Amino acid sequence: MNNIIINKSNLRNLANDCYVNEYLNNIFCVFKSINDILYLVYSTIKRSIVFYNIIDNKKIIEIKNAHNKDISNLKHFFDKIEKRDLLISISYYDNNIKLWNIINLNCLSNIRRINNNGILYSACFLSDSNQNYFVTSNFAFGGTYVEPIKIYDFKGNKIKEINDSNDDTYFIDIYYDKKDFKNYIITANYNYIKSYDYNQNTIYHKYYDCESFEHVCLIIDEKEEGIIKLIDTSKDGNIRIWNFYSCELLNKININIDLLFGIYLWNNDYLFFGKNNKIIKLVKLKERIIIKNIFFYDNYVVEIKMINHPIFGKCLLFLHTNHEIQLFNYENIN
Repeated sequence: MNNIIINKSNLRNLANDCYVNEYLNNIFCVFKSINDILYLVYSTIKRSIVFYNIIDNKKIIEIKNAHNKDISNLKHFFDKIEKRDLLISISYYDNNIKLWNIINLNCLSNIRRINNNGILYSACFLSDSNQNYFVTSNFAFGGTYVEPIKIYDFKGNKIKEINDSNDDTYFIDIYYDKKDFKNYIITANYNYIKSYDYNQNTIYHKYYDCESFEHVCLIIDEKEEGIIKLIDTSKDGNIRIWNFYSCELLNKININIDLLFGIYLWNNDYLFFGKNNKIIKLVKLKERIIIKNIFFYDNYVVEIKMINHPIFGKCLLFLHTNHEIQLFNYENIN
């Protein structure tokens, strides 16, 4: 196993006031906008939303007091219908979600108290029949009643609830089957993974391993021809790889770290991840081995994203528990 000791001169600080919660994912997002700005968007400990230009290395604008309580989740969406960049922001403490137009920073929707019981851990976007929606989750911490997945239009109207989706859910996302033109909602739940057929409003599959614990993060991998994979992490220190359509558990890799947020799939063969230690690990999926340890001396790595920087090439952005977001070029990792 090869170890890489990161020299501090190879790191570039982008933020030092980012909101951090060790039990959440999608705390910040990165994307290239329709007007070719490479954005980093993050929330601050003062409940503001900051838009940062990664190429120019400067803060563009800040929406102060964007929520009344801590902003726990940010997600970008390109609206193909209106040709615009949108952002959802979540404050999970008060179950409040807002939809923003990134160009003019107008708040298009502001939905309060989405869940009456539990918290709003995460949300995602869904497009169906030339209409756009966002999808919300619920986590009730073992409460007597977990509210179902809810679908809202961009005006803030609740369209429907998903049947049999009353599960404590950490993470929620959408997989769109391009061949059958179908949307599936996928969720990382307390003891298993579930998928739902959005159009039929029914459970599609339940992905269960008798040894599994809370599943906290999901990635859809559709690069391998003929196989659509679900890659998930759980609090028992395992990475699990499932066949999306058959529910078959294709692989299980034990990492011996109890929290594995911040995962990122690279070139279909490698997985970056970090959590609950001061290391970013690089796993080769087929061989089920860790091939690189990237050490950071000061703080835990909470979340990882990837960008293709026009100057530095392929880069990782990672969030530390000391509220810093840093950029690191990993093109030489091989």
